Amino acid sequence: MRDDHLLDQADDAALVRAALVGDEQAYRQLMARHRAVVHRVAWAQTGQADAALDVTQDTFIAAFAALRRYDPARPLAAWLARIALNKGRDWRRRQAVRRLFLGWRGQGEAAVEHVPDSAPGPEREAAGRADLARMTRAIDTLPQPLREAIVLHGVEGMPQREVAMMLDVSEKTIETRVYRARKKLAQQLGEKD
Repeated sequence: MRDDHLLDQADDAALVRAALVGDEQAYRQLMARHRAVVHRVAWAQTGQADAALDVTQDTFIAAFAALRRYDPARPLAAWLARIALNKGRDWRRRQAVRRLFLGWRGQGEAAVEHVPDSAPGPEREAAGRADLARMTRAIDTLPQPLREAIVLHGVEGMPQREVAMMLDVSEKTIETRVYRARKKLAQQLGEKD
């Protein structure tokens, strides 16, 4: 698989096979294809730009090291998102330990203020960033099971079936978690049910 055009057209399973035999372009293509989803999951877990990049990098390092264990019958994006969730959980645990023992406080809100927005005009841009920061803070306060369900299903748009397989719970559990997450977010953001 040397031709870049062929790599662009290859499905994930073919790219994984090529990567497993040492094709570096296949690795690059897999990362380019799935980086945005992994980064959004990492951002939702960390709430910090630098930390999200670190978690994204850790996710791909771990995924490529374990690529032989990937089941091509399942979507690669869901497998990578699962790894990103685990890396994000690890990051959150480390931050909790730091806060406990070192009195360290994260800079999540400051990082959110620098998220670019495509809305025209400075007023709309500022309002969009404020809304994003507010929503990010609200999602961050959700318990982990609700946060994961709303990010994967509500934000990333993954089907409930895939999210349920990824989190090793039933589809009904995901449906309930998404409902509860939306209800809590509406309450926190002052919206009516």
